[in-house]
Amino acid sequence: MSEHHEQSFWSKYIFSLDHKVIGKQFLWLGLFFVLFGGFQALLIRWQLAYPEQPVPWWLLGDILFSDTGGIIDPDKYNALFTMHGTIMIFWAITPLLIGAFGNFVIPLQIGAPDMAFPKLNMISFWTMVLASIVLLGSYFLPEGTAAGGWTSYPPLSSPVGGIAGEGQTLWTLALTLAGTSSMMGAINYIITVVRLRAPGMTYFKMPLTVWGLWLTSILNAIFVPVIAAGLILLLMDRTIGTQFFISGGLATVDGGDPLLYQHVFWIFGHPEVYILILPAWGIVSDLLSVFSRKPAFGYKVTAIAMTTVASLSMLVWGHHMYTTGMSPLLGKSFMFLTLLISIPSAMFFFNWLGTLWKGSIKFDPPMLFAMSVMWVFGIGGLTGLYNATITADIYLHDTMFVVGHFHYTMAASVLFGSFAAIYFWFPKMFDRKMNPFLGKLHFWVSFIPLNYVFFNMMVLGYGGHHRRIYDPSNYDFLKPMMWLNEYITWFAIALGLAQLIFVYNFIHSMLKGEKAEANPWGAATLEWTLEAPIPHGNFETVPTIYNGPHEYSNPKVKDRDWISQSEPISS
Repeated sequence: MSEHHEQSFWSKYIFSLDHKVIGKQFLWLGLFFVLFGGFQALLIRWQLAYPEQPVPWWLLGDILFSDTGGIIDPDKYNALFTMHGTIMIFWAITPLLIGAFGNFVIPLQIGAPDMAFPKLNMISFWTMVLASIVLLGSYFLPEGTAAGGWTSYPPLSSPVGGIAGEGQTLWTLALTLAGTSSMMGAINYIITVVRLRAPGMTYFKMPLTVWGLWLTSILNAIFVPVIAAGLILLLMDRTIGTQFFISGGLATVDGGDPLLYQHVFWIFGHPEVYILILPAWGIVSDLLSVFSRKPAFGYKVTAIAMTTVASLSMLVWGHHMYTTGMSPLLGKSFMFLTLLISIPSAMFFFNWLGTLWKGSIKFDPPMLFAMSVMWVFGIGGLTGLYNATITADIYLHDTMFVVGHFHYTMAASVLFGSFAAIYFWFPKMFDRKMNPFLGKLHFWVSFIPLNYVFFNMMVLGYGGHHRRIYDPSNYDFLKPMMWLNEYITWFAIALGLAQLIFVYNFIHSMLKGEKAEANPWGAATLEWTLEAPIPHGNFETVPTIYNGPHEYSNPKVKDRDWISQSEPISS
C-alpha cells in the first residue's frame, strides 16, 4: 500500500527509505564517476599518443601536473590507469546499473511496495558514499593515490617492495567498503524478488530486467565476500605487518604467496564481468521487445541461458592466469569451460535477433542504444574466444588486444546499456521527457568514435603493443604504429565531448523538459501503470498479474498494441 505521511527534507531526499529516491541517489553518484573516470581515460590516451609532451590546458594539464611542467610522469601515469579502471568498474558501472536501476525498477516491476529491507537499502547507499570519500581522499595524500593497477596484484600493492605511501592502503579500504555496500544491496535484491512478488508474478512472468538484476545479486552475494577476504588480507599486510602475499627474499616468515591474491581476485573478478553485464542483457532483452512491438523471442530460453551463464561464470577464472605457470591440464579445463560459456551467450544473442525479426521497430533513443549493445557485445564476445584459447592468449595476454576486448564487453556494452536504461526510464524517474533529437545525436556521435577507439586498441594489441606502457615510442617495433595511437586518442576525445550532449539533455530535460505521460513507450510492465510522481509505497492496491512482460501486438487486444501485466485479456 502507498504511504502518505509528512516527511522532512532530510528523510525524504537525503536519508530516504524510498527505493526510488535511493535509486536516483545511486544514479547521480554513478554519473559523476562516469565523467570523472572518463576524463582520466583521456589523460591516459594523451600520454600514449604524445609521450612526455605537456598536457594541453583544455585537459587541465597546467593544473593537474603543475609540479612536472604539465607532463604526465611515470608515477602519475601508473596512478591514472589504476584509478581509471577502479572507478569505472566499481564506482561508475556498479552504481549506475545495479544501484540506480536495480533500486528503481525491481520493486516497481514485481509489484512490491519497496525493498524487503528499506533501512539496509539506505545504509547501502551511504556506505558507498563513505567508500567514495575514502577513495577520493587518497588523491590529496602527499604520495598520491594507488598506483598498483586496478587489480593491484602483490608485490606491486604490497608494503614490501611495492607501492609506497598510504594511497594504496586507502584504495584497499575503499574497495572493501564498496564491496560491503554491494553485499547489502545483493541481499536486499534477492530477498525482495523471492518474497515480495505480487500475486501471479511467477518467475517466468518477471521482466528480463529483473532476471538480470536478480542473477547479478546472487553472484554478488556469493563472490563479493571472496574479494573482500583478499582485500582484508592485503589491508592487514599493509597496516599490521602480516605477510599473506609476501614471499621469497622479501618475506621474514614462510607461507606467503602473491599468486594467492590473483586466485582470490579472479574467483571474484570473472563473475564480476557477468555481475556488470547481466543487468544490461536483461534491459536490452526487454527494450528490444518494447520497441519492436512484439513479444521477446524465446523469453524462457533467454532467462535460462542467462542463469546458465551466471552458473558457469563461477568456474572460469583461471583463463586470466594462463601465463602464471599453472598446470597445462588445469589450463585446458578452464579453456573448455570458458568456451562452453559462449553457447548460452550465443543463444540469447540469437533470441535478440529473433525479437527484431519482422518487428515494427521504432528507432527511439532507448532502442538505438539497446541495439548498439548487440553490436558491441557481439564483437567483445567473439574476440573473447581468442583470450579463452591458451595458445592465442599466451601471445595476446596483457596486450592492448585484451584492453580493446574487455572495453567492448564491459565498457561499451554496459555504458550503452546504461544509456538505454536512462533514456527509457527517465520519464518515470523525473516525470519529464528527454529531447529525442539530442538523444539520437548523442547516440551517433558516441557509437562511431567508440568503435574506432576500442577496435583499434585490438589492432595495436595484435601488433604486440603491451598494455600499461608509459612511452610506446621507446620501442622500435611500436614506432610504426604511433600514428594509430594518435588517431585513437582524438577519437577518444570526440567520444568524451559527445557526452556533453547527454549531460545537457539530462539536466535541461529534468528541469525544463516536456511533461511525460504515464506510459510514453506503450510498455507492458507494471511501472508504466503508475502516474508520476509515484508515492512512497508505489501501489494503492497490490496488483494481480495476468500476463507476461512482453504482451505486444496480441490479436485479442483490439484498441491498442499492448496490454499491461496487471490487466486481464478479455476473450
